[in-house]
Amino acid sequence: MLSDIEIASSCQIKKITSIAKKIKLKKRDYICYGEEKAKINYENIKVKKQGNLILVTSINPTSAGEGKTTTSIGLVDSLNKIGKKTILCLREPSLGPCFGIKGGACGGGYSQVIPMADINLHFTGDIHALTVANNLIAACLDNHLYFGNELKIDPKTICFNRVLDLNDRALRKVTTNYDSDLNRNTSFDITVASELMAILCLARDLMDLKKRIDNITIGYTKSKKRITVKDLKISGSITLLLKDAIKPNLVQTLEHNPVLIHGGPFANIAHGCNSLIATKTALNLSDYVVTEAGFGADLGAEKFFDIKCRIGNLKPNLVVLVATIRALKLHGGINVQELNKENIKALEKGFCNLQKHYQNLKKYKIPIVIALNKFPSDYQSEIDFLIKKCQDLNMEIELNDTFSQGSKGGINLAKAVIKKITKSSFKPLYNNSLPLDKKIDKIAKEIYGAKEVIYSEEAKKELNQLAKMGFNEYPVCIAKTQYSFSDEKNLIGCPQGFMITINQIKLSSGAGFVVALTKNIMTMPGLPKVPLAEKIDIDKNNKISGLF
Repeated sequence: MLSDIEIASSCQIKKITSIAKKIKLKKRDYICYGEEKAKINYENIKVKKQGNLILVTSINPTSAGEGKTTTSIGLVDSLNKIGKKTILCLREPSLGPCFGIKGGACGGGYSQVIPMADINLHFTGDIHALTVANNLIAACLDNHLYFGNELKIDPKTICFNRVLDLNDRALRKVTTNYDSDLNRNTSFDITVASELMAILCLARDLMDLKKRIDNITIGYTKSKKRITVKDLKISGSITLLLKDAIKPNLVQTLEHNPVLIHGGPFANIAHGCNSLIATKTALNLSDYVVTEAGFGADLGAEKFFDIKCRIGNLKPNLVVLVATIRALKLHGGINVQELNKENIKALEKGFCNLQKHYQNLKKYKIPIVIALNKFPSDYQSEIDFLIKKCQDLNMEIELNDTFSQGSKGGINLAKAVIKKITKSSFKPLYNNSLPLDKKIDKIAKEIYGAKEVIYSEEAKKELNQLAKMGFNEYPVCIAKTQYSFSDEKNLIGCPQGFMITINQIKLSSGAGFVVALTKNIMTMPGLPKVPLAEKIDIDKNNKISGLF
């Protein structure tokens, strides 16, 4: 089978005007970025009866990969194939994973979005715009300190970091103004973990974006008065830098179905969902909208439901839970070297991971369909075992083979989704009125399965301070490892009786939530020993290799 980049490069891509016409956009409704990409003037799209919202999530990821994005793309192609007007909403890939270890985020095989190379690299410049806007805030903050600190900011309380959209562990701890009396210790975050990215993805429109930027907390005075971006008088400039970035990007699948790609927060250290504007725009343009939330359902789906749906007043209609034989065997305790060997015993042992995610999703009161994403190495005996195991427990499951077959490989999944989709009876996990620590406890115990939550002394102080400042009713975004229900990445399967440790609490007052960081979580990833950057190349004929 051809590589992802070879398949994407060999596909005849349609002009984006043709894709826009397919979803009944008029010329005034979009701005072309070349012939293959466009920005949608979302403010022109009239609100009408909204389509059905389908979330694609997965079990805890492993090094084998689950194919959540591949499944999302394939499902959209399959739904359109059976005559259902469907739009896909995805996050924009970060350059960090593209050149690091994970790769891009355009799907795989015959289930991809294109132009794949453009999307995985600079695309329409949204993440670059966010990076510059974020760093303008940081520059103006340090400039304010240099010129006398009229706001009386205590430099020790500054909580706004510079960002870069690359994995660079050397920037986790830096000193600014090194040879000056104003020197201070700070750090860089990866752009997709920034509050500004979260704000872009949760804003309703340009003026709501500006209002949220105004409310970003940058530090405190010694008397504990909160200082915001509004105090720096630069919100207009920051919003101006993002005037185009706030518009959703329109591209297409290999089968020429519409895709909106917009926003890209990670789900382990951020809230993991594409923009609210893109989702709501798609809901007004189609009968069905498929979107995904990053990493496993314990992170991405929980944040989609309890943050994005709460803030955006979304009512999801169904969840597709992606699982693979390979990943479940790894959760059953085998090592990667044994992955391609038939092992029903390991599969049965790892099944608990799928079952726990399924039980968690039922708490949100919406129907669930499991998508078994097929790999060439899967044994038929293993497929049969898993399907029967799910059916015996009344867990609906369908095989998905869109990676190798395109839309033809997802017809049964698409039909199952249509059959099971219902009017939404969605209910979030917790009420806003719960105190912050009770929200954290509820997520940790009911979703992760933790026995107890342990708070550092610093986290306790931060929780108390936020409660006094009136932020108790904010939803919570927990930053933890994606590889386990616990905060220890090696506790695979479905661990029990573990403790969750919260080391730090961060206020994202502009985004409208509070971040709780578990142990070992860093907001600036590092590169592996052999990064993908060593394998990616381009030749004199502009032929790209190694990108996926």
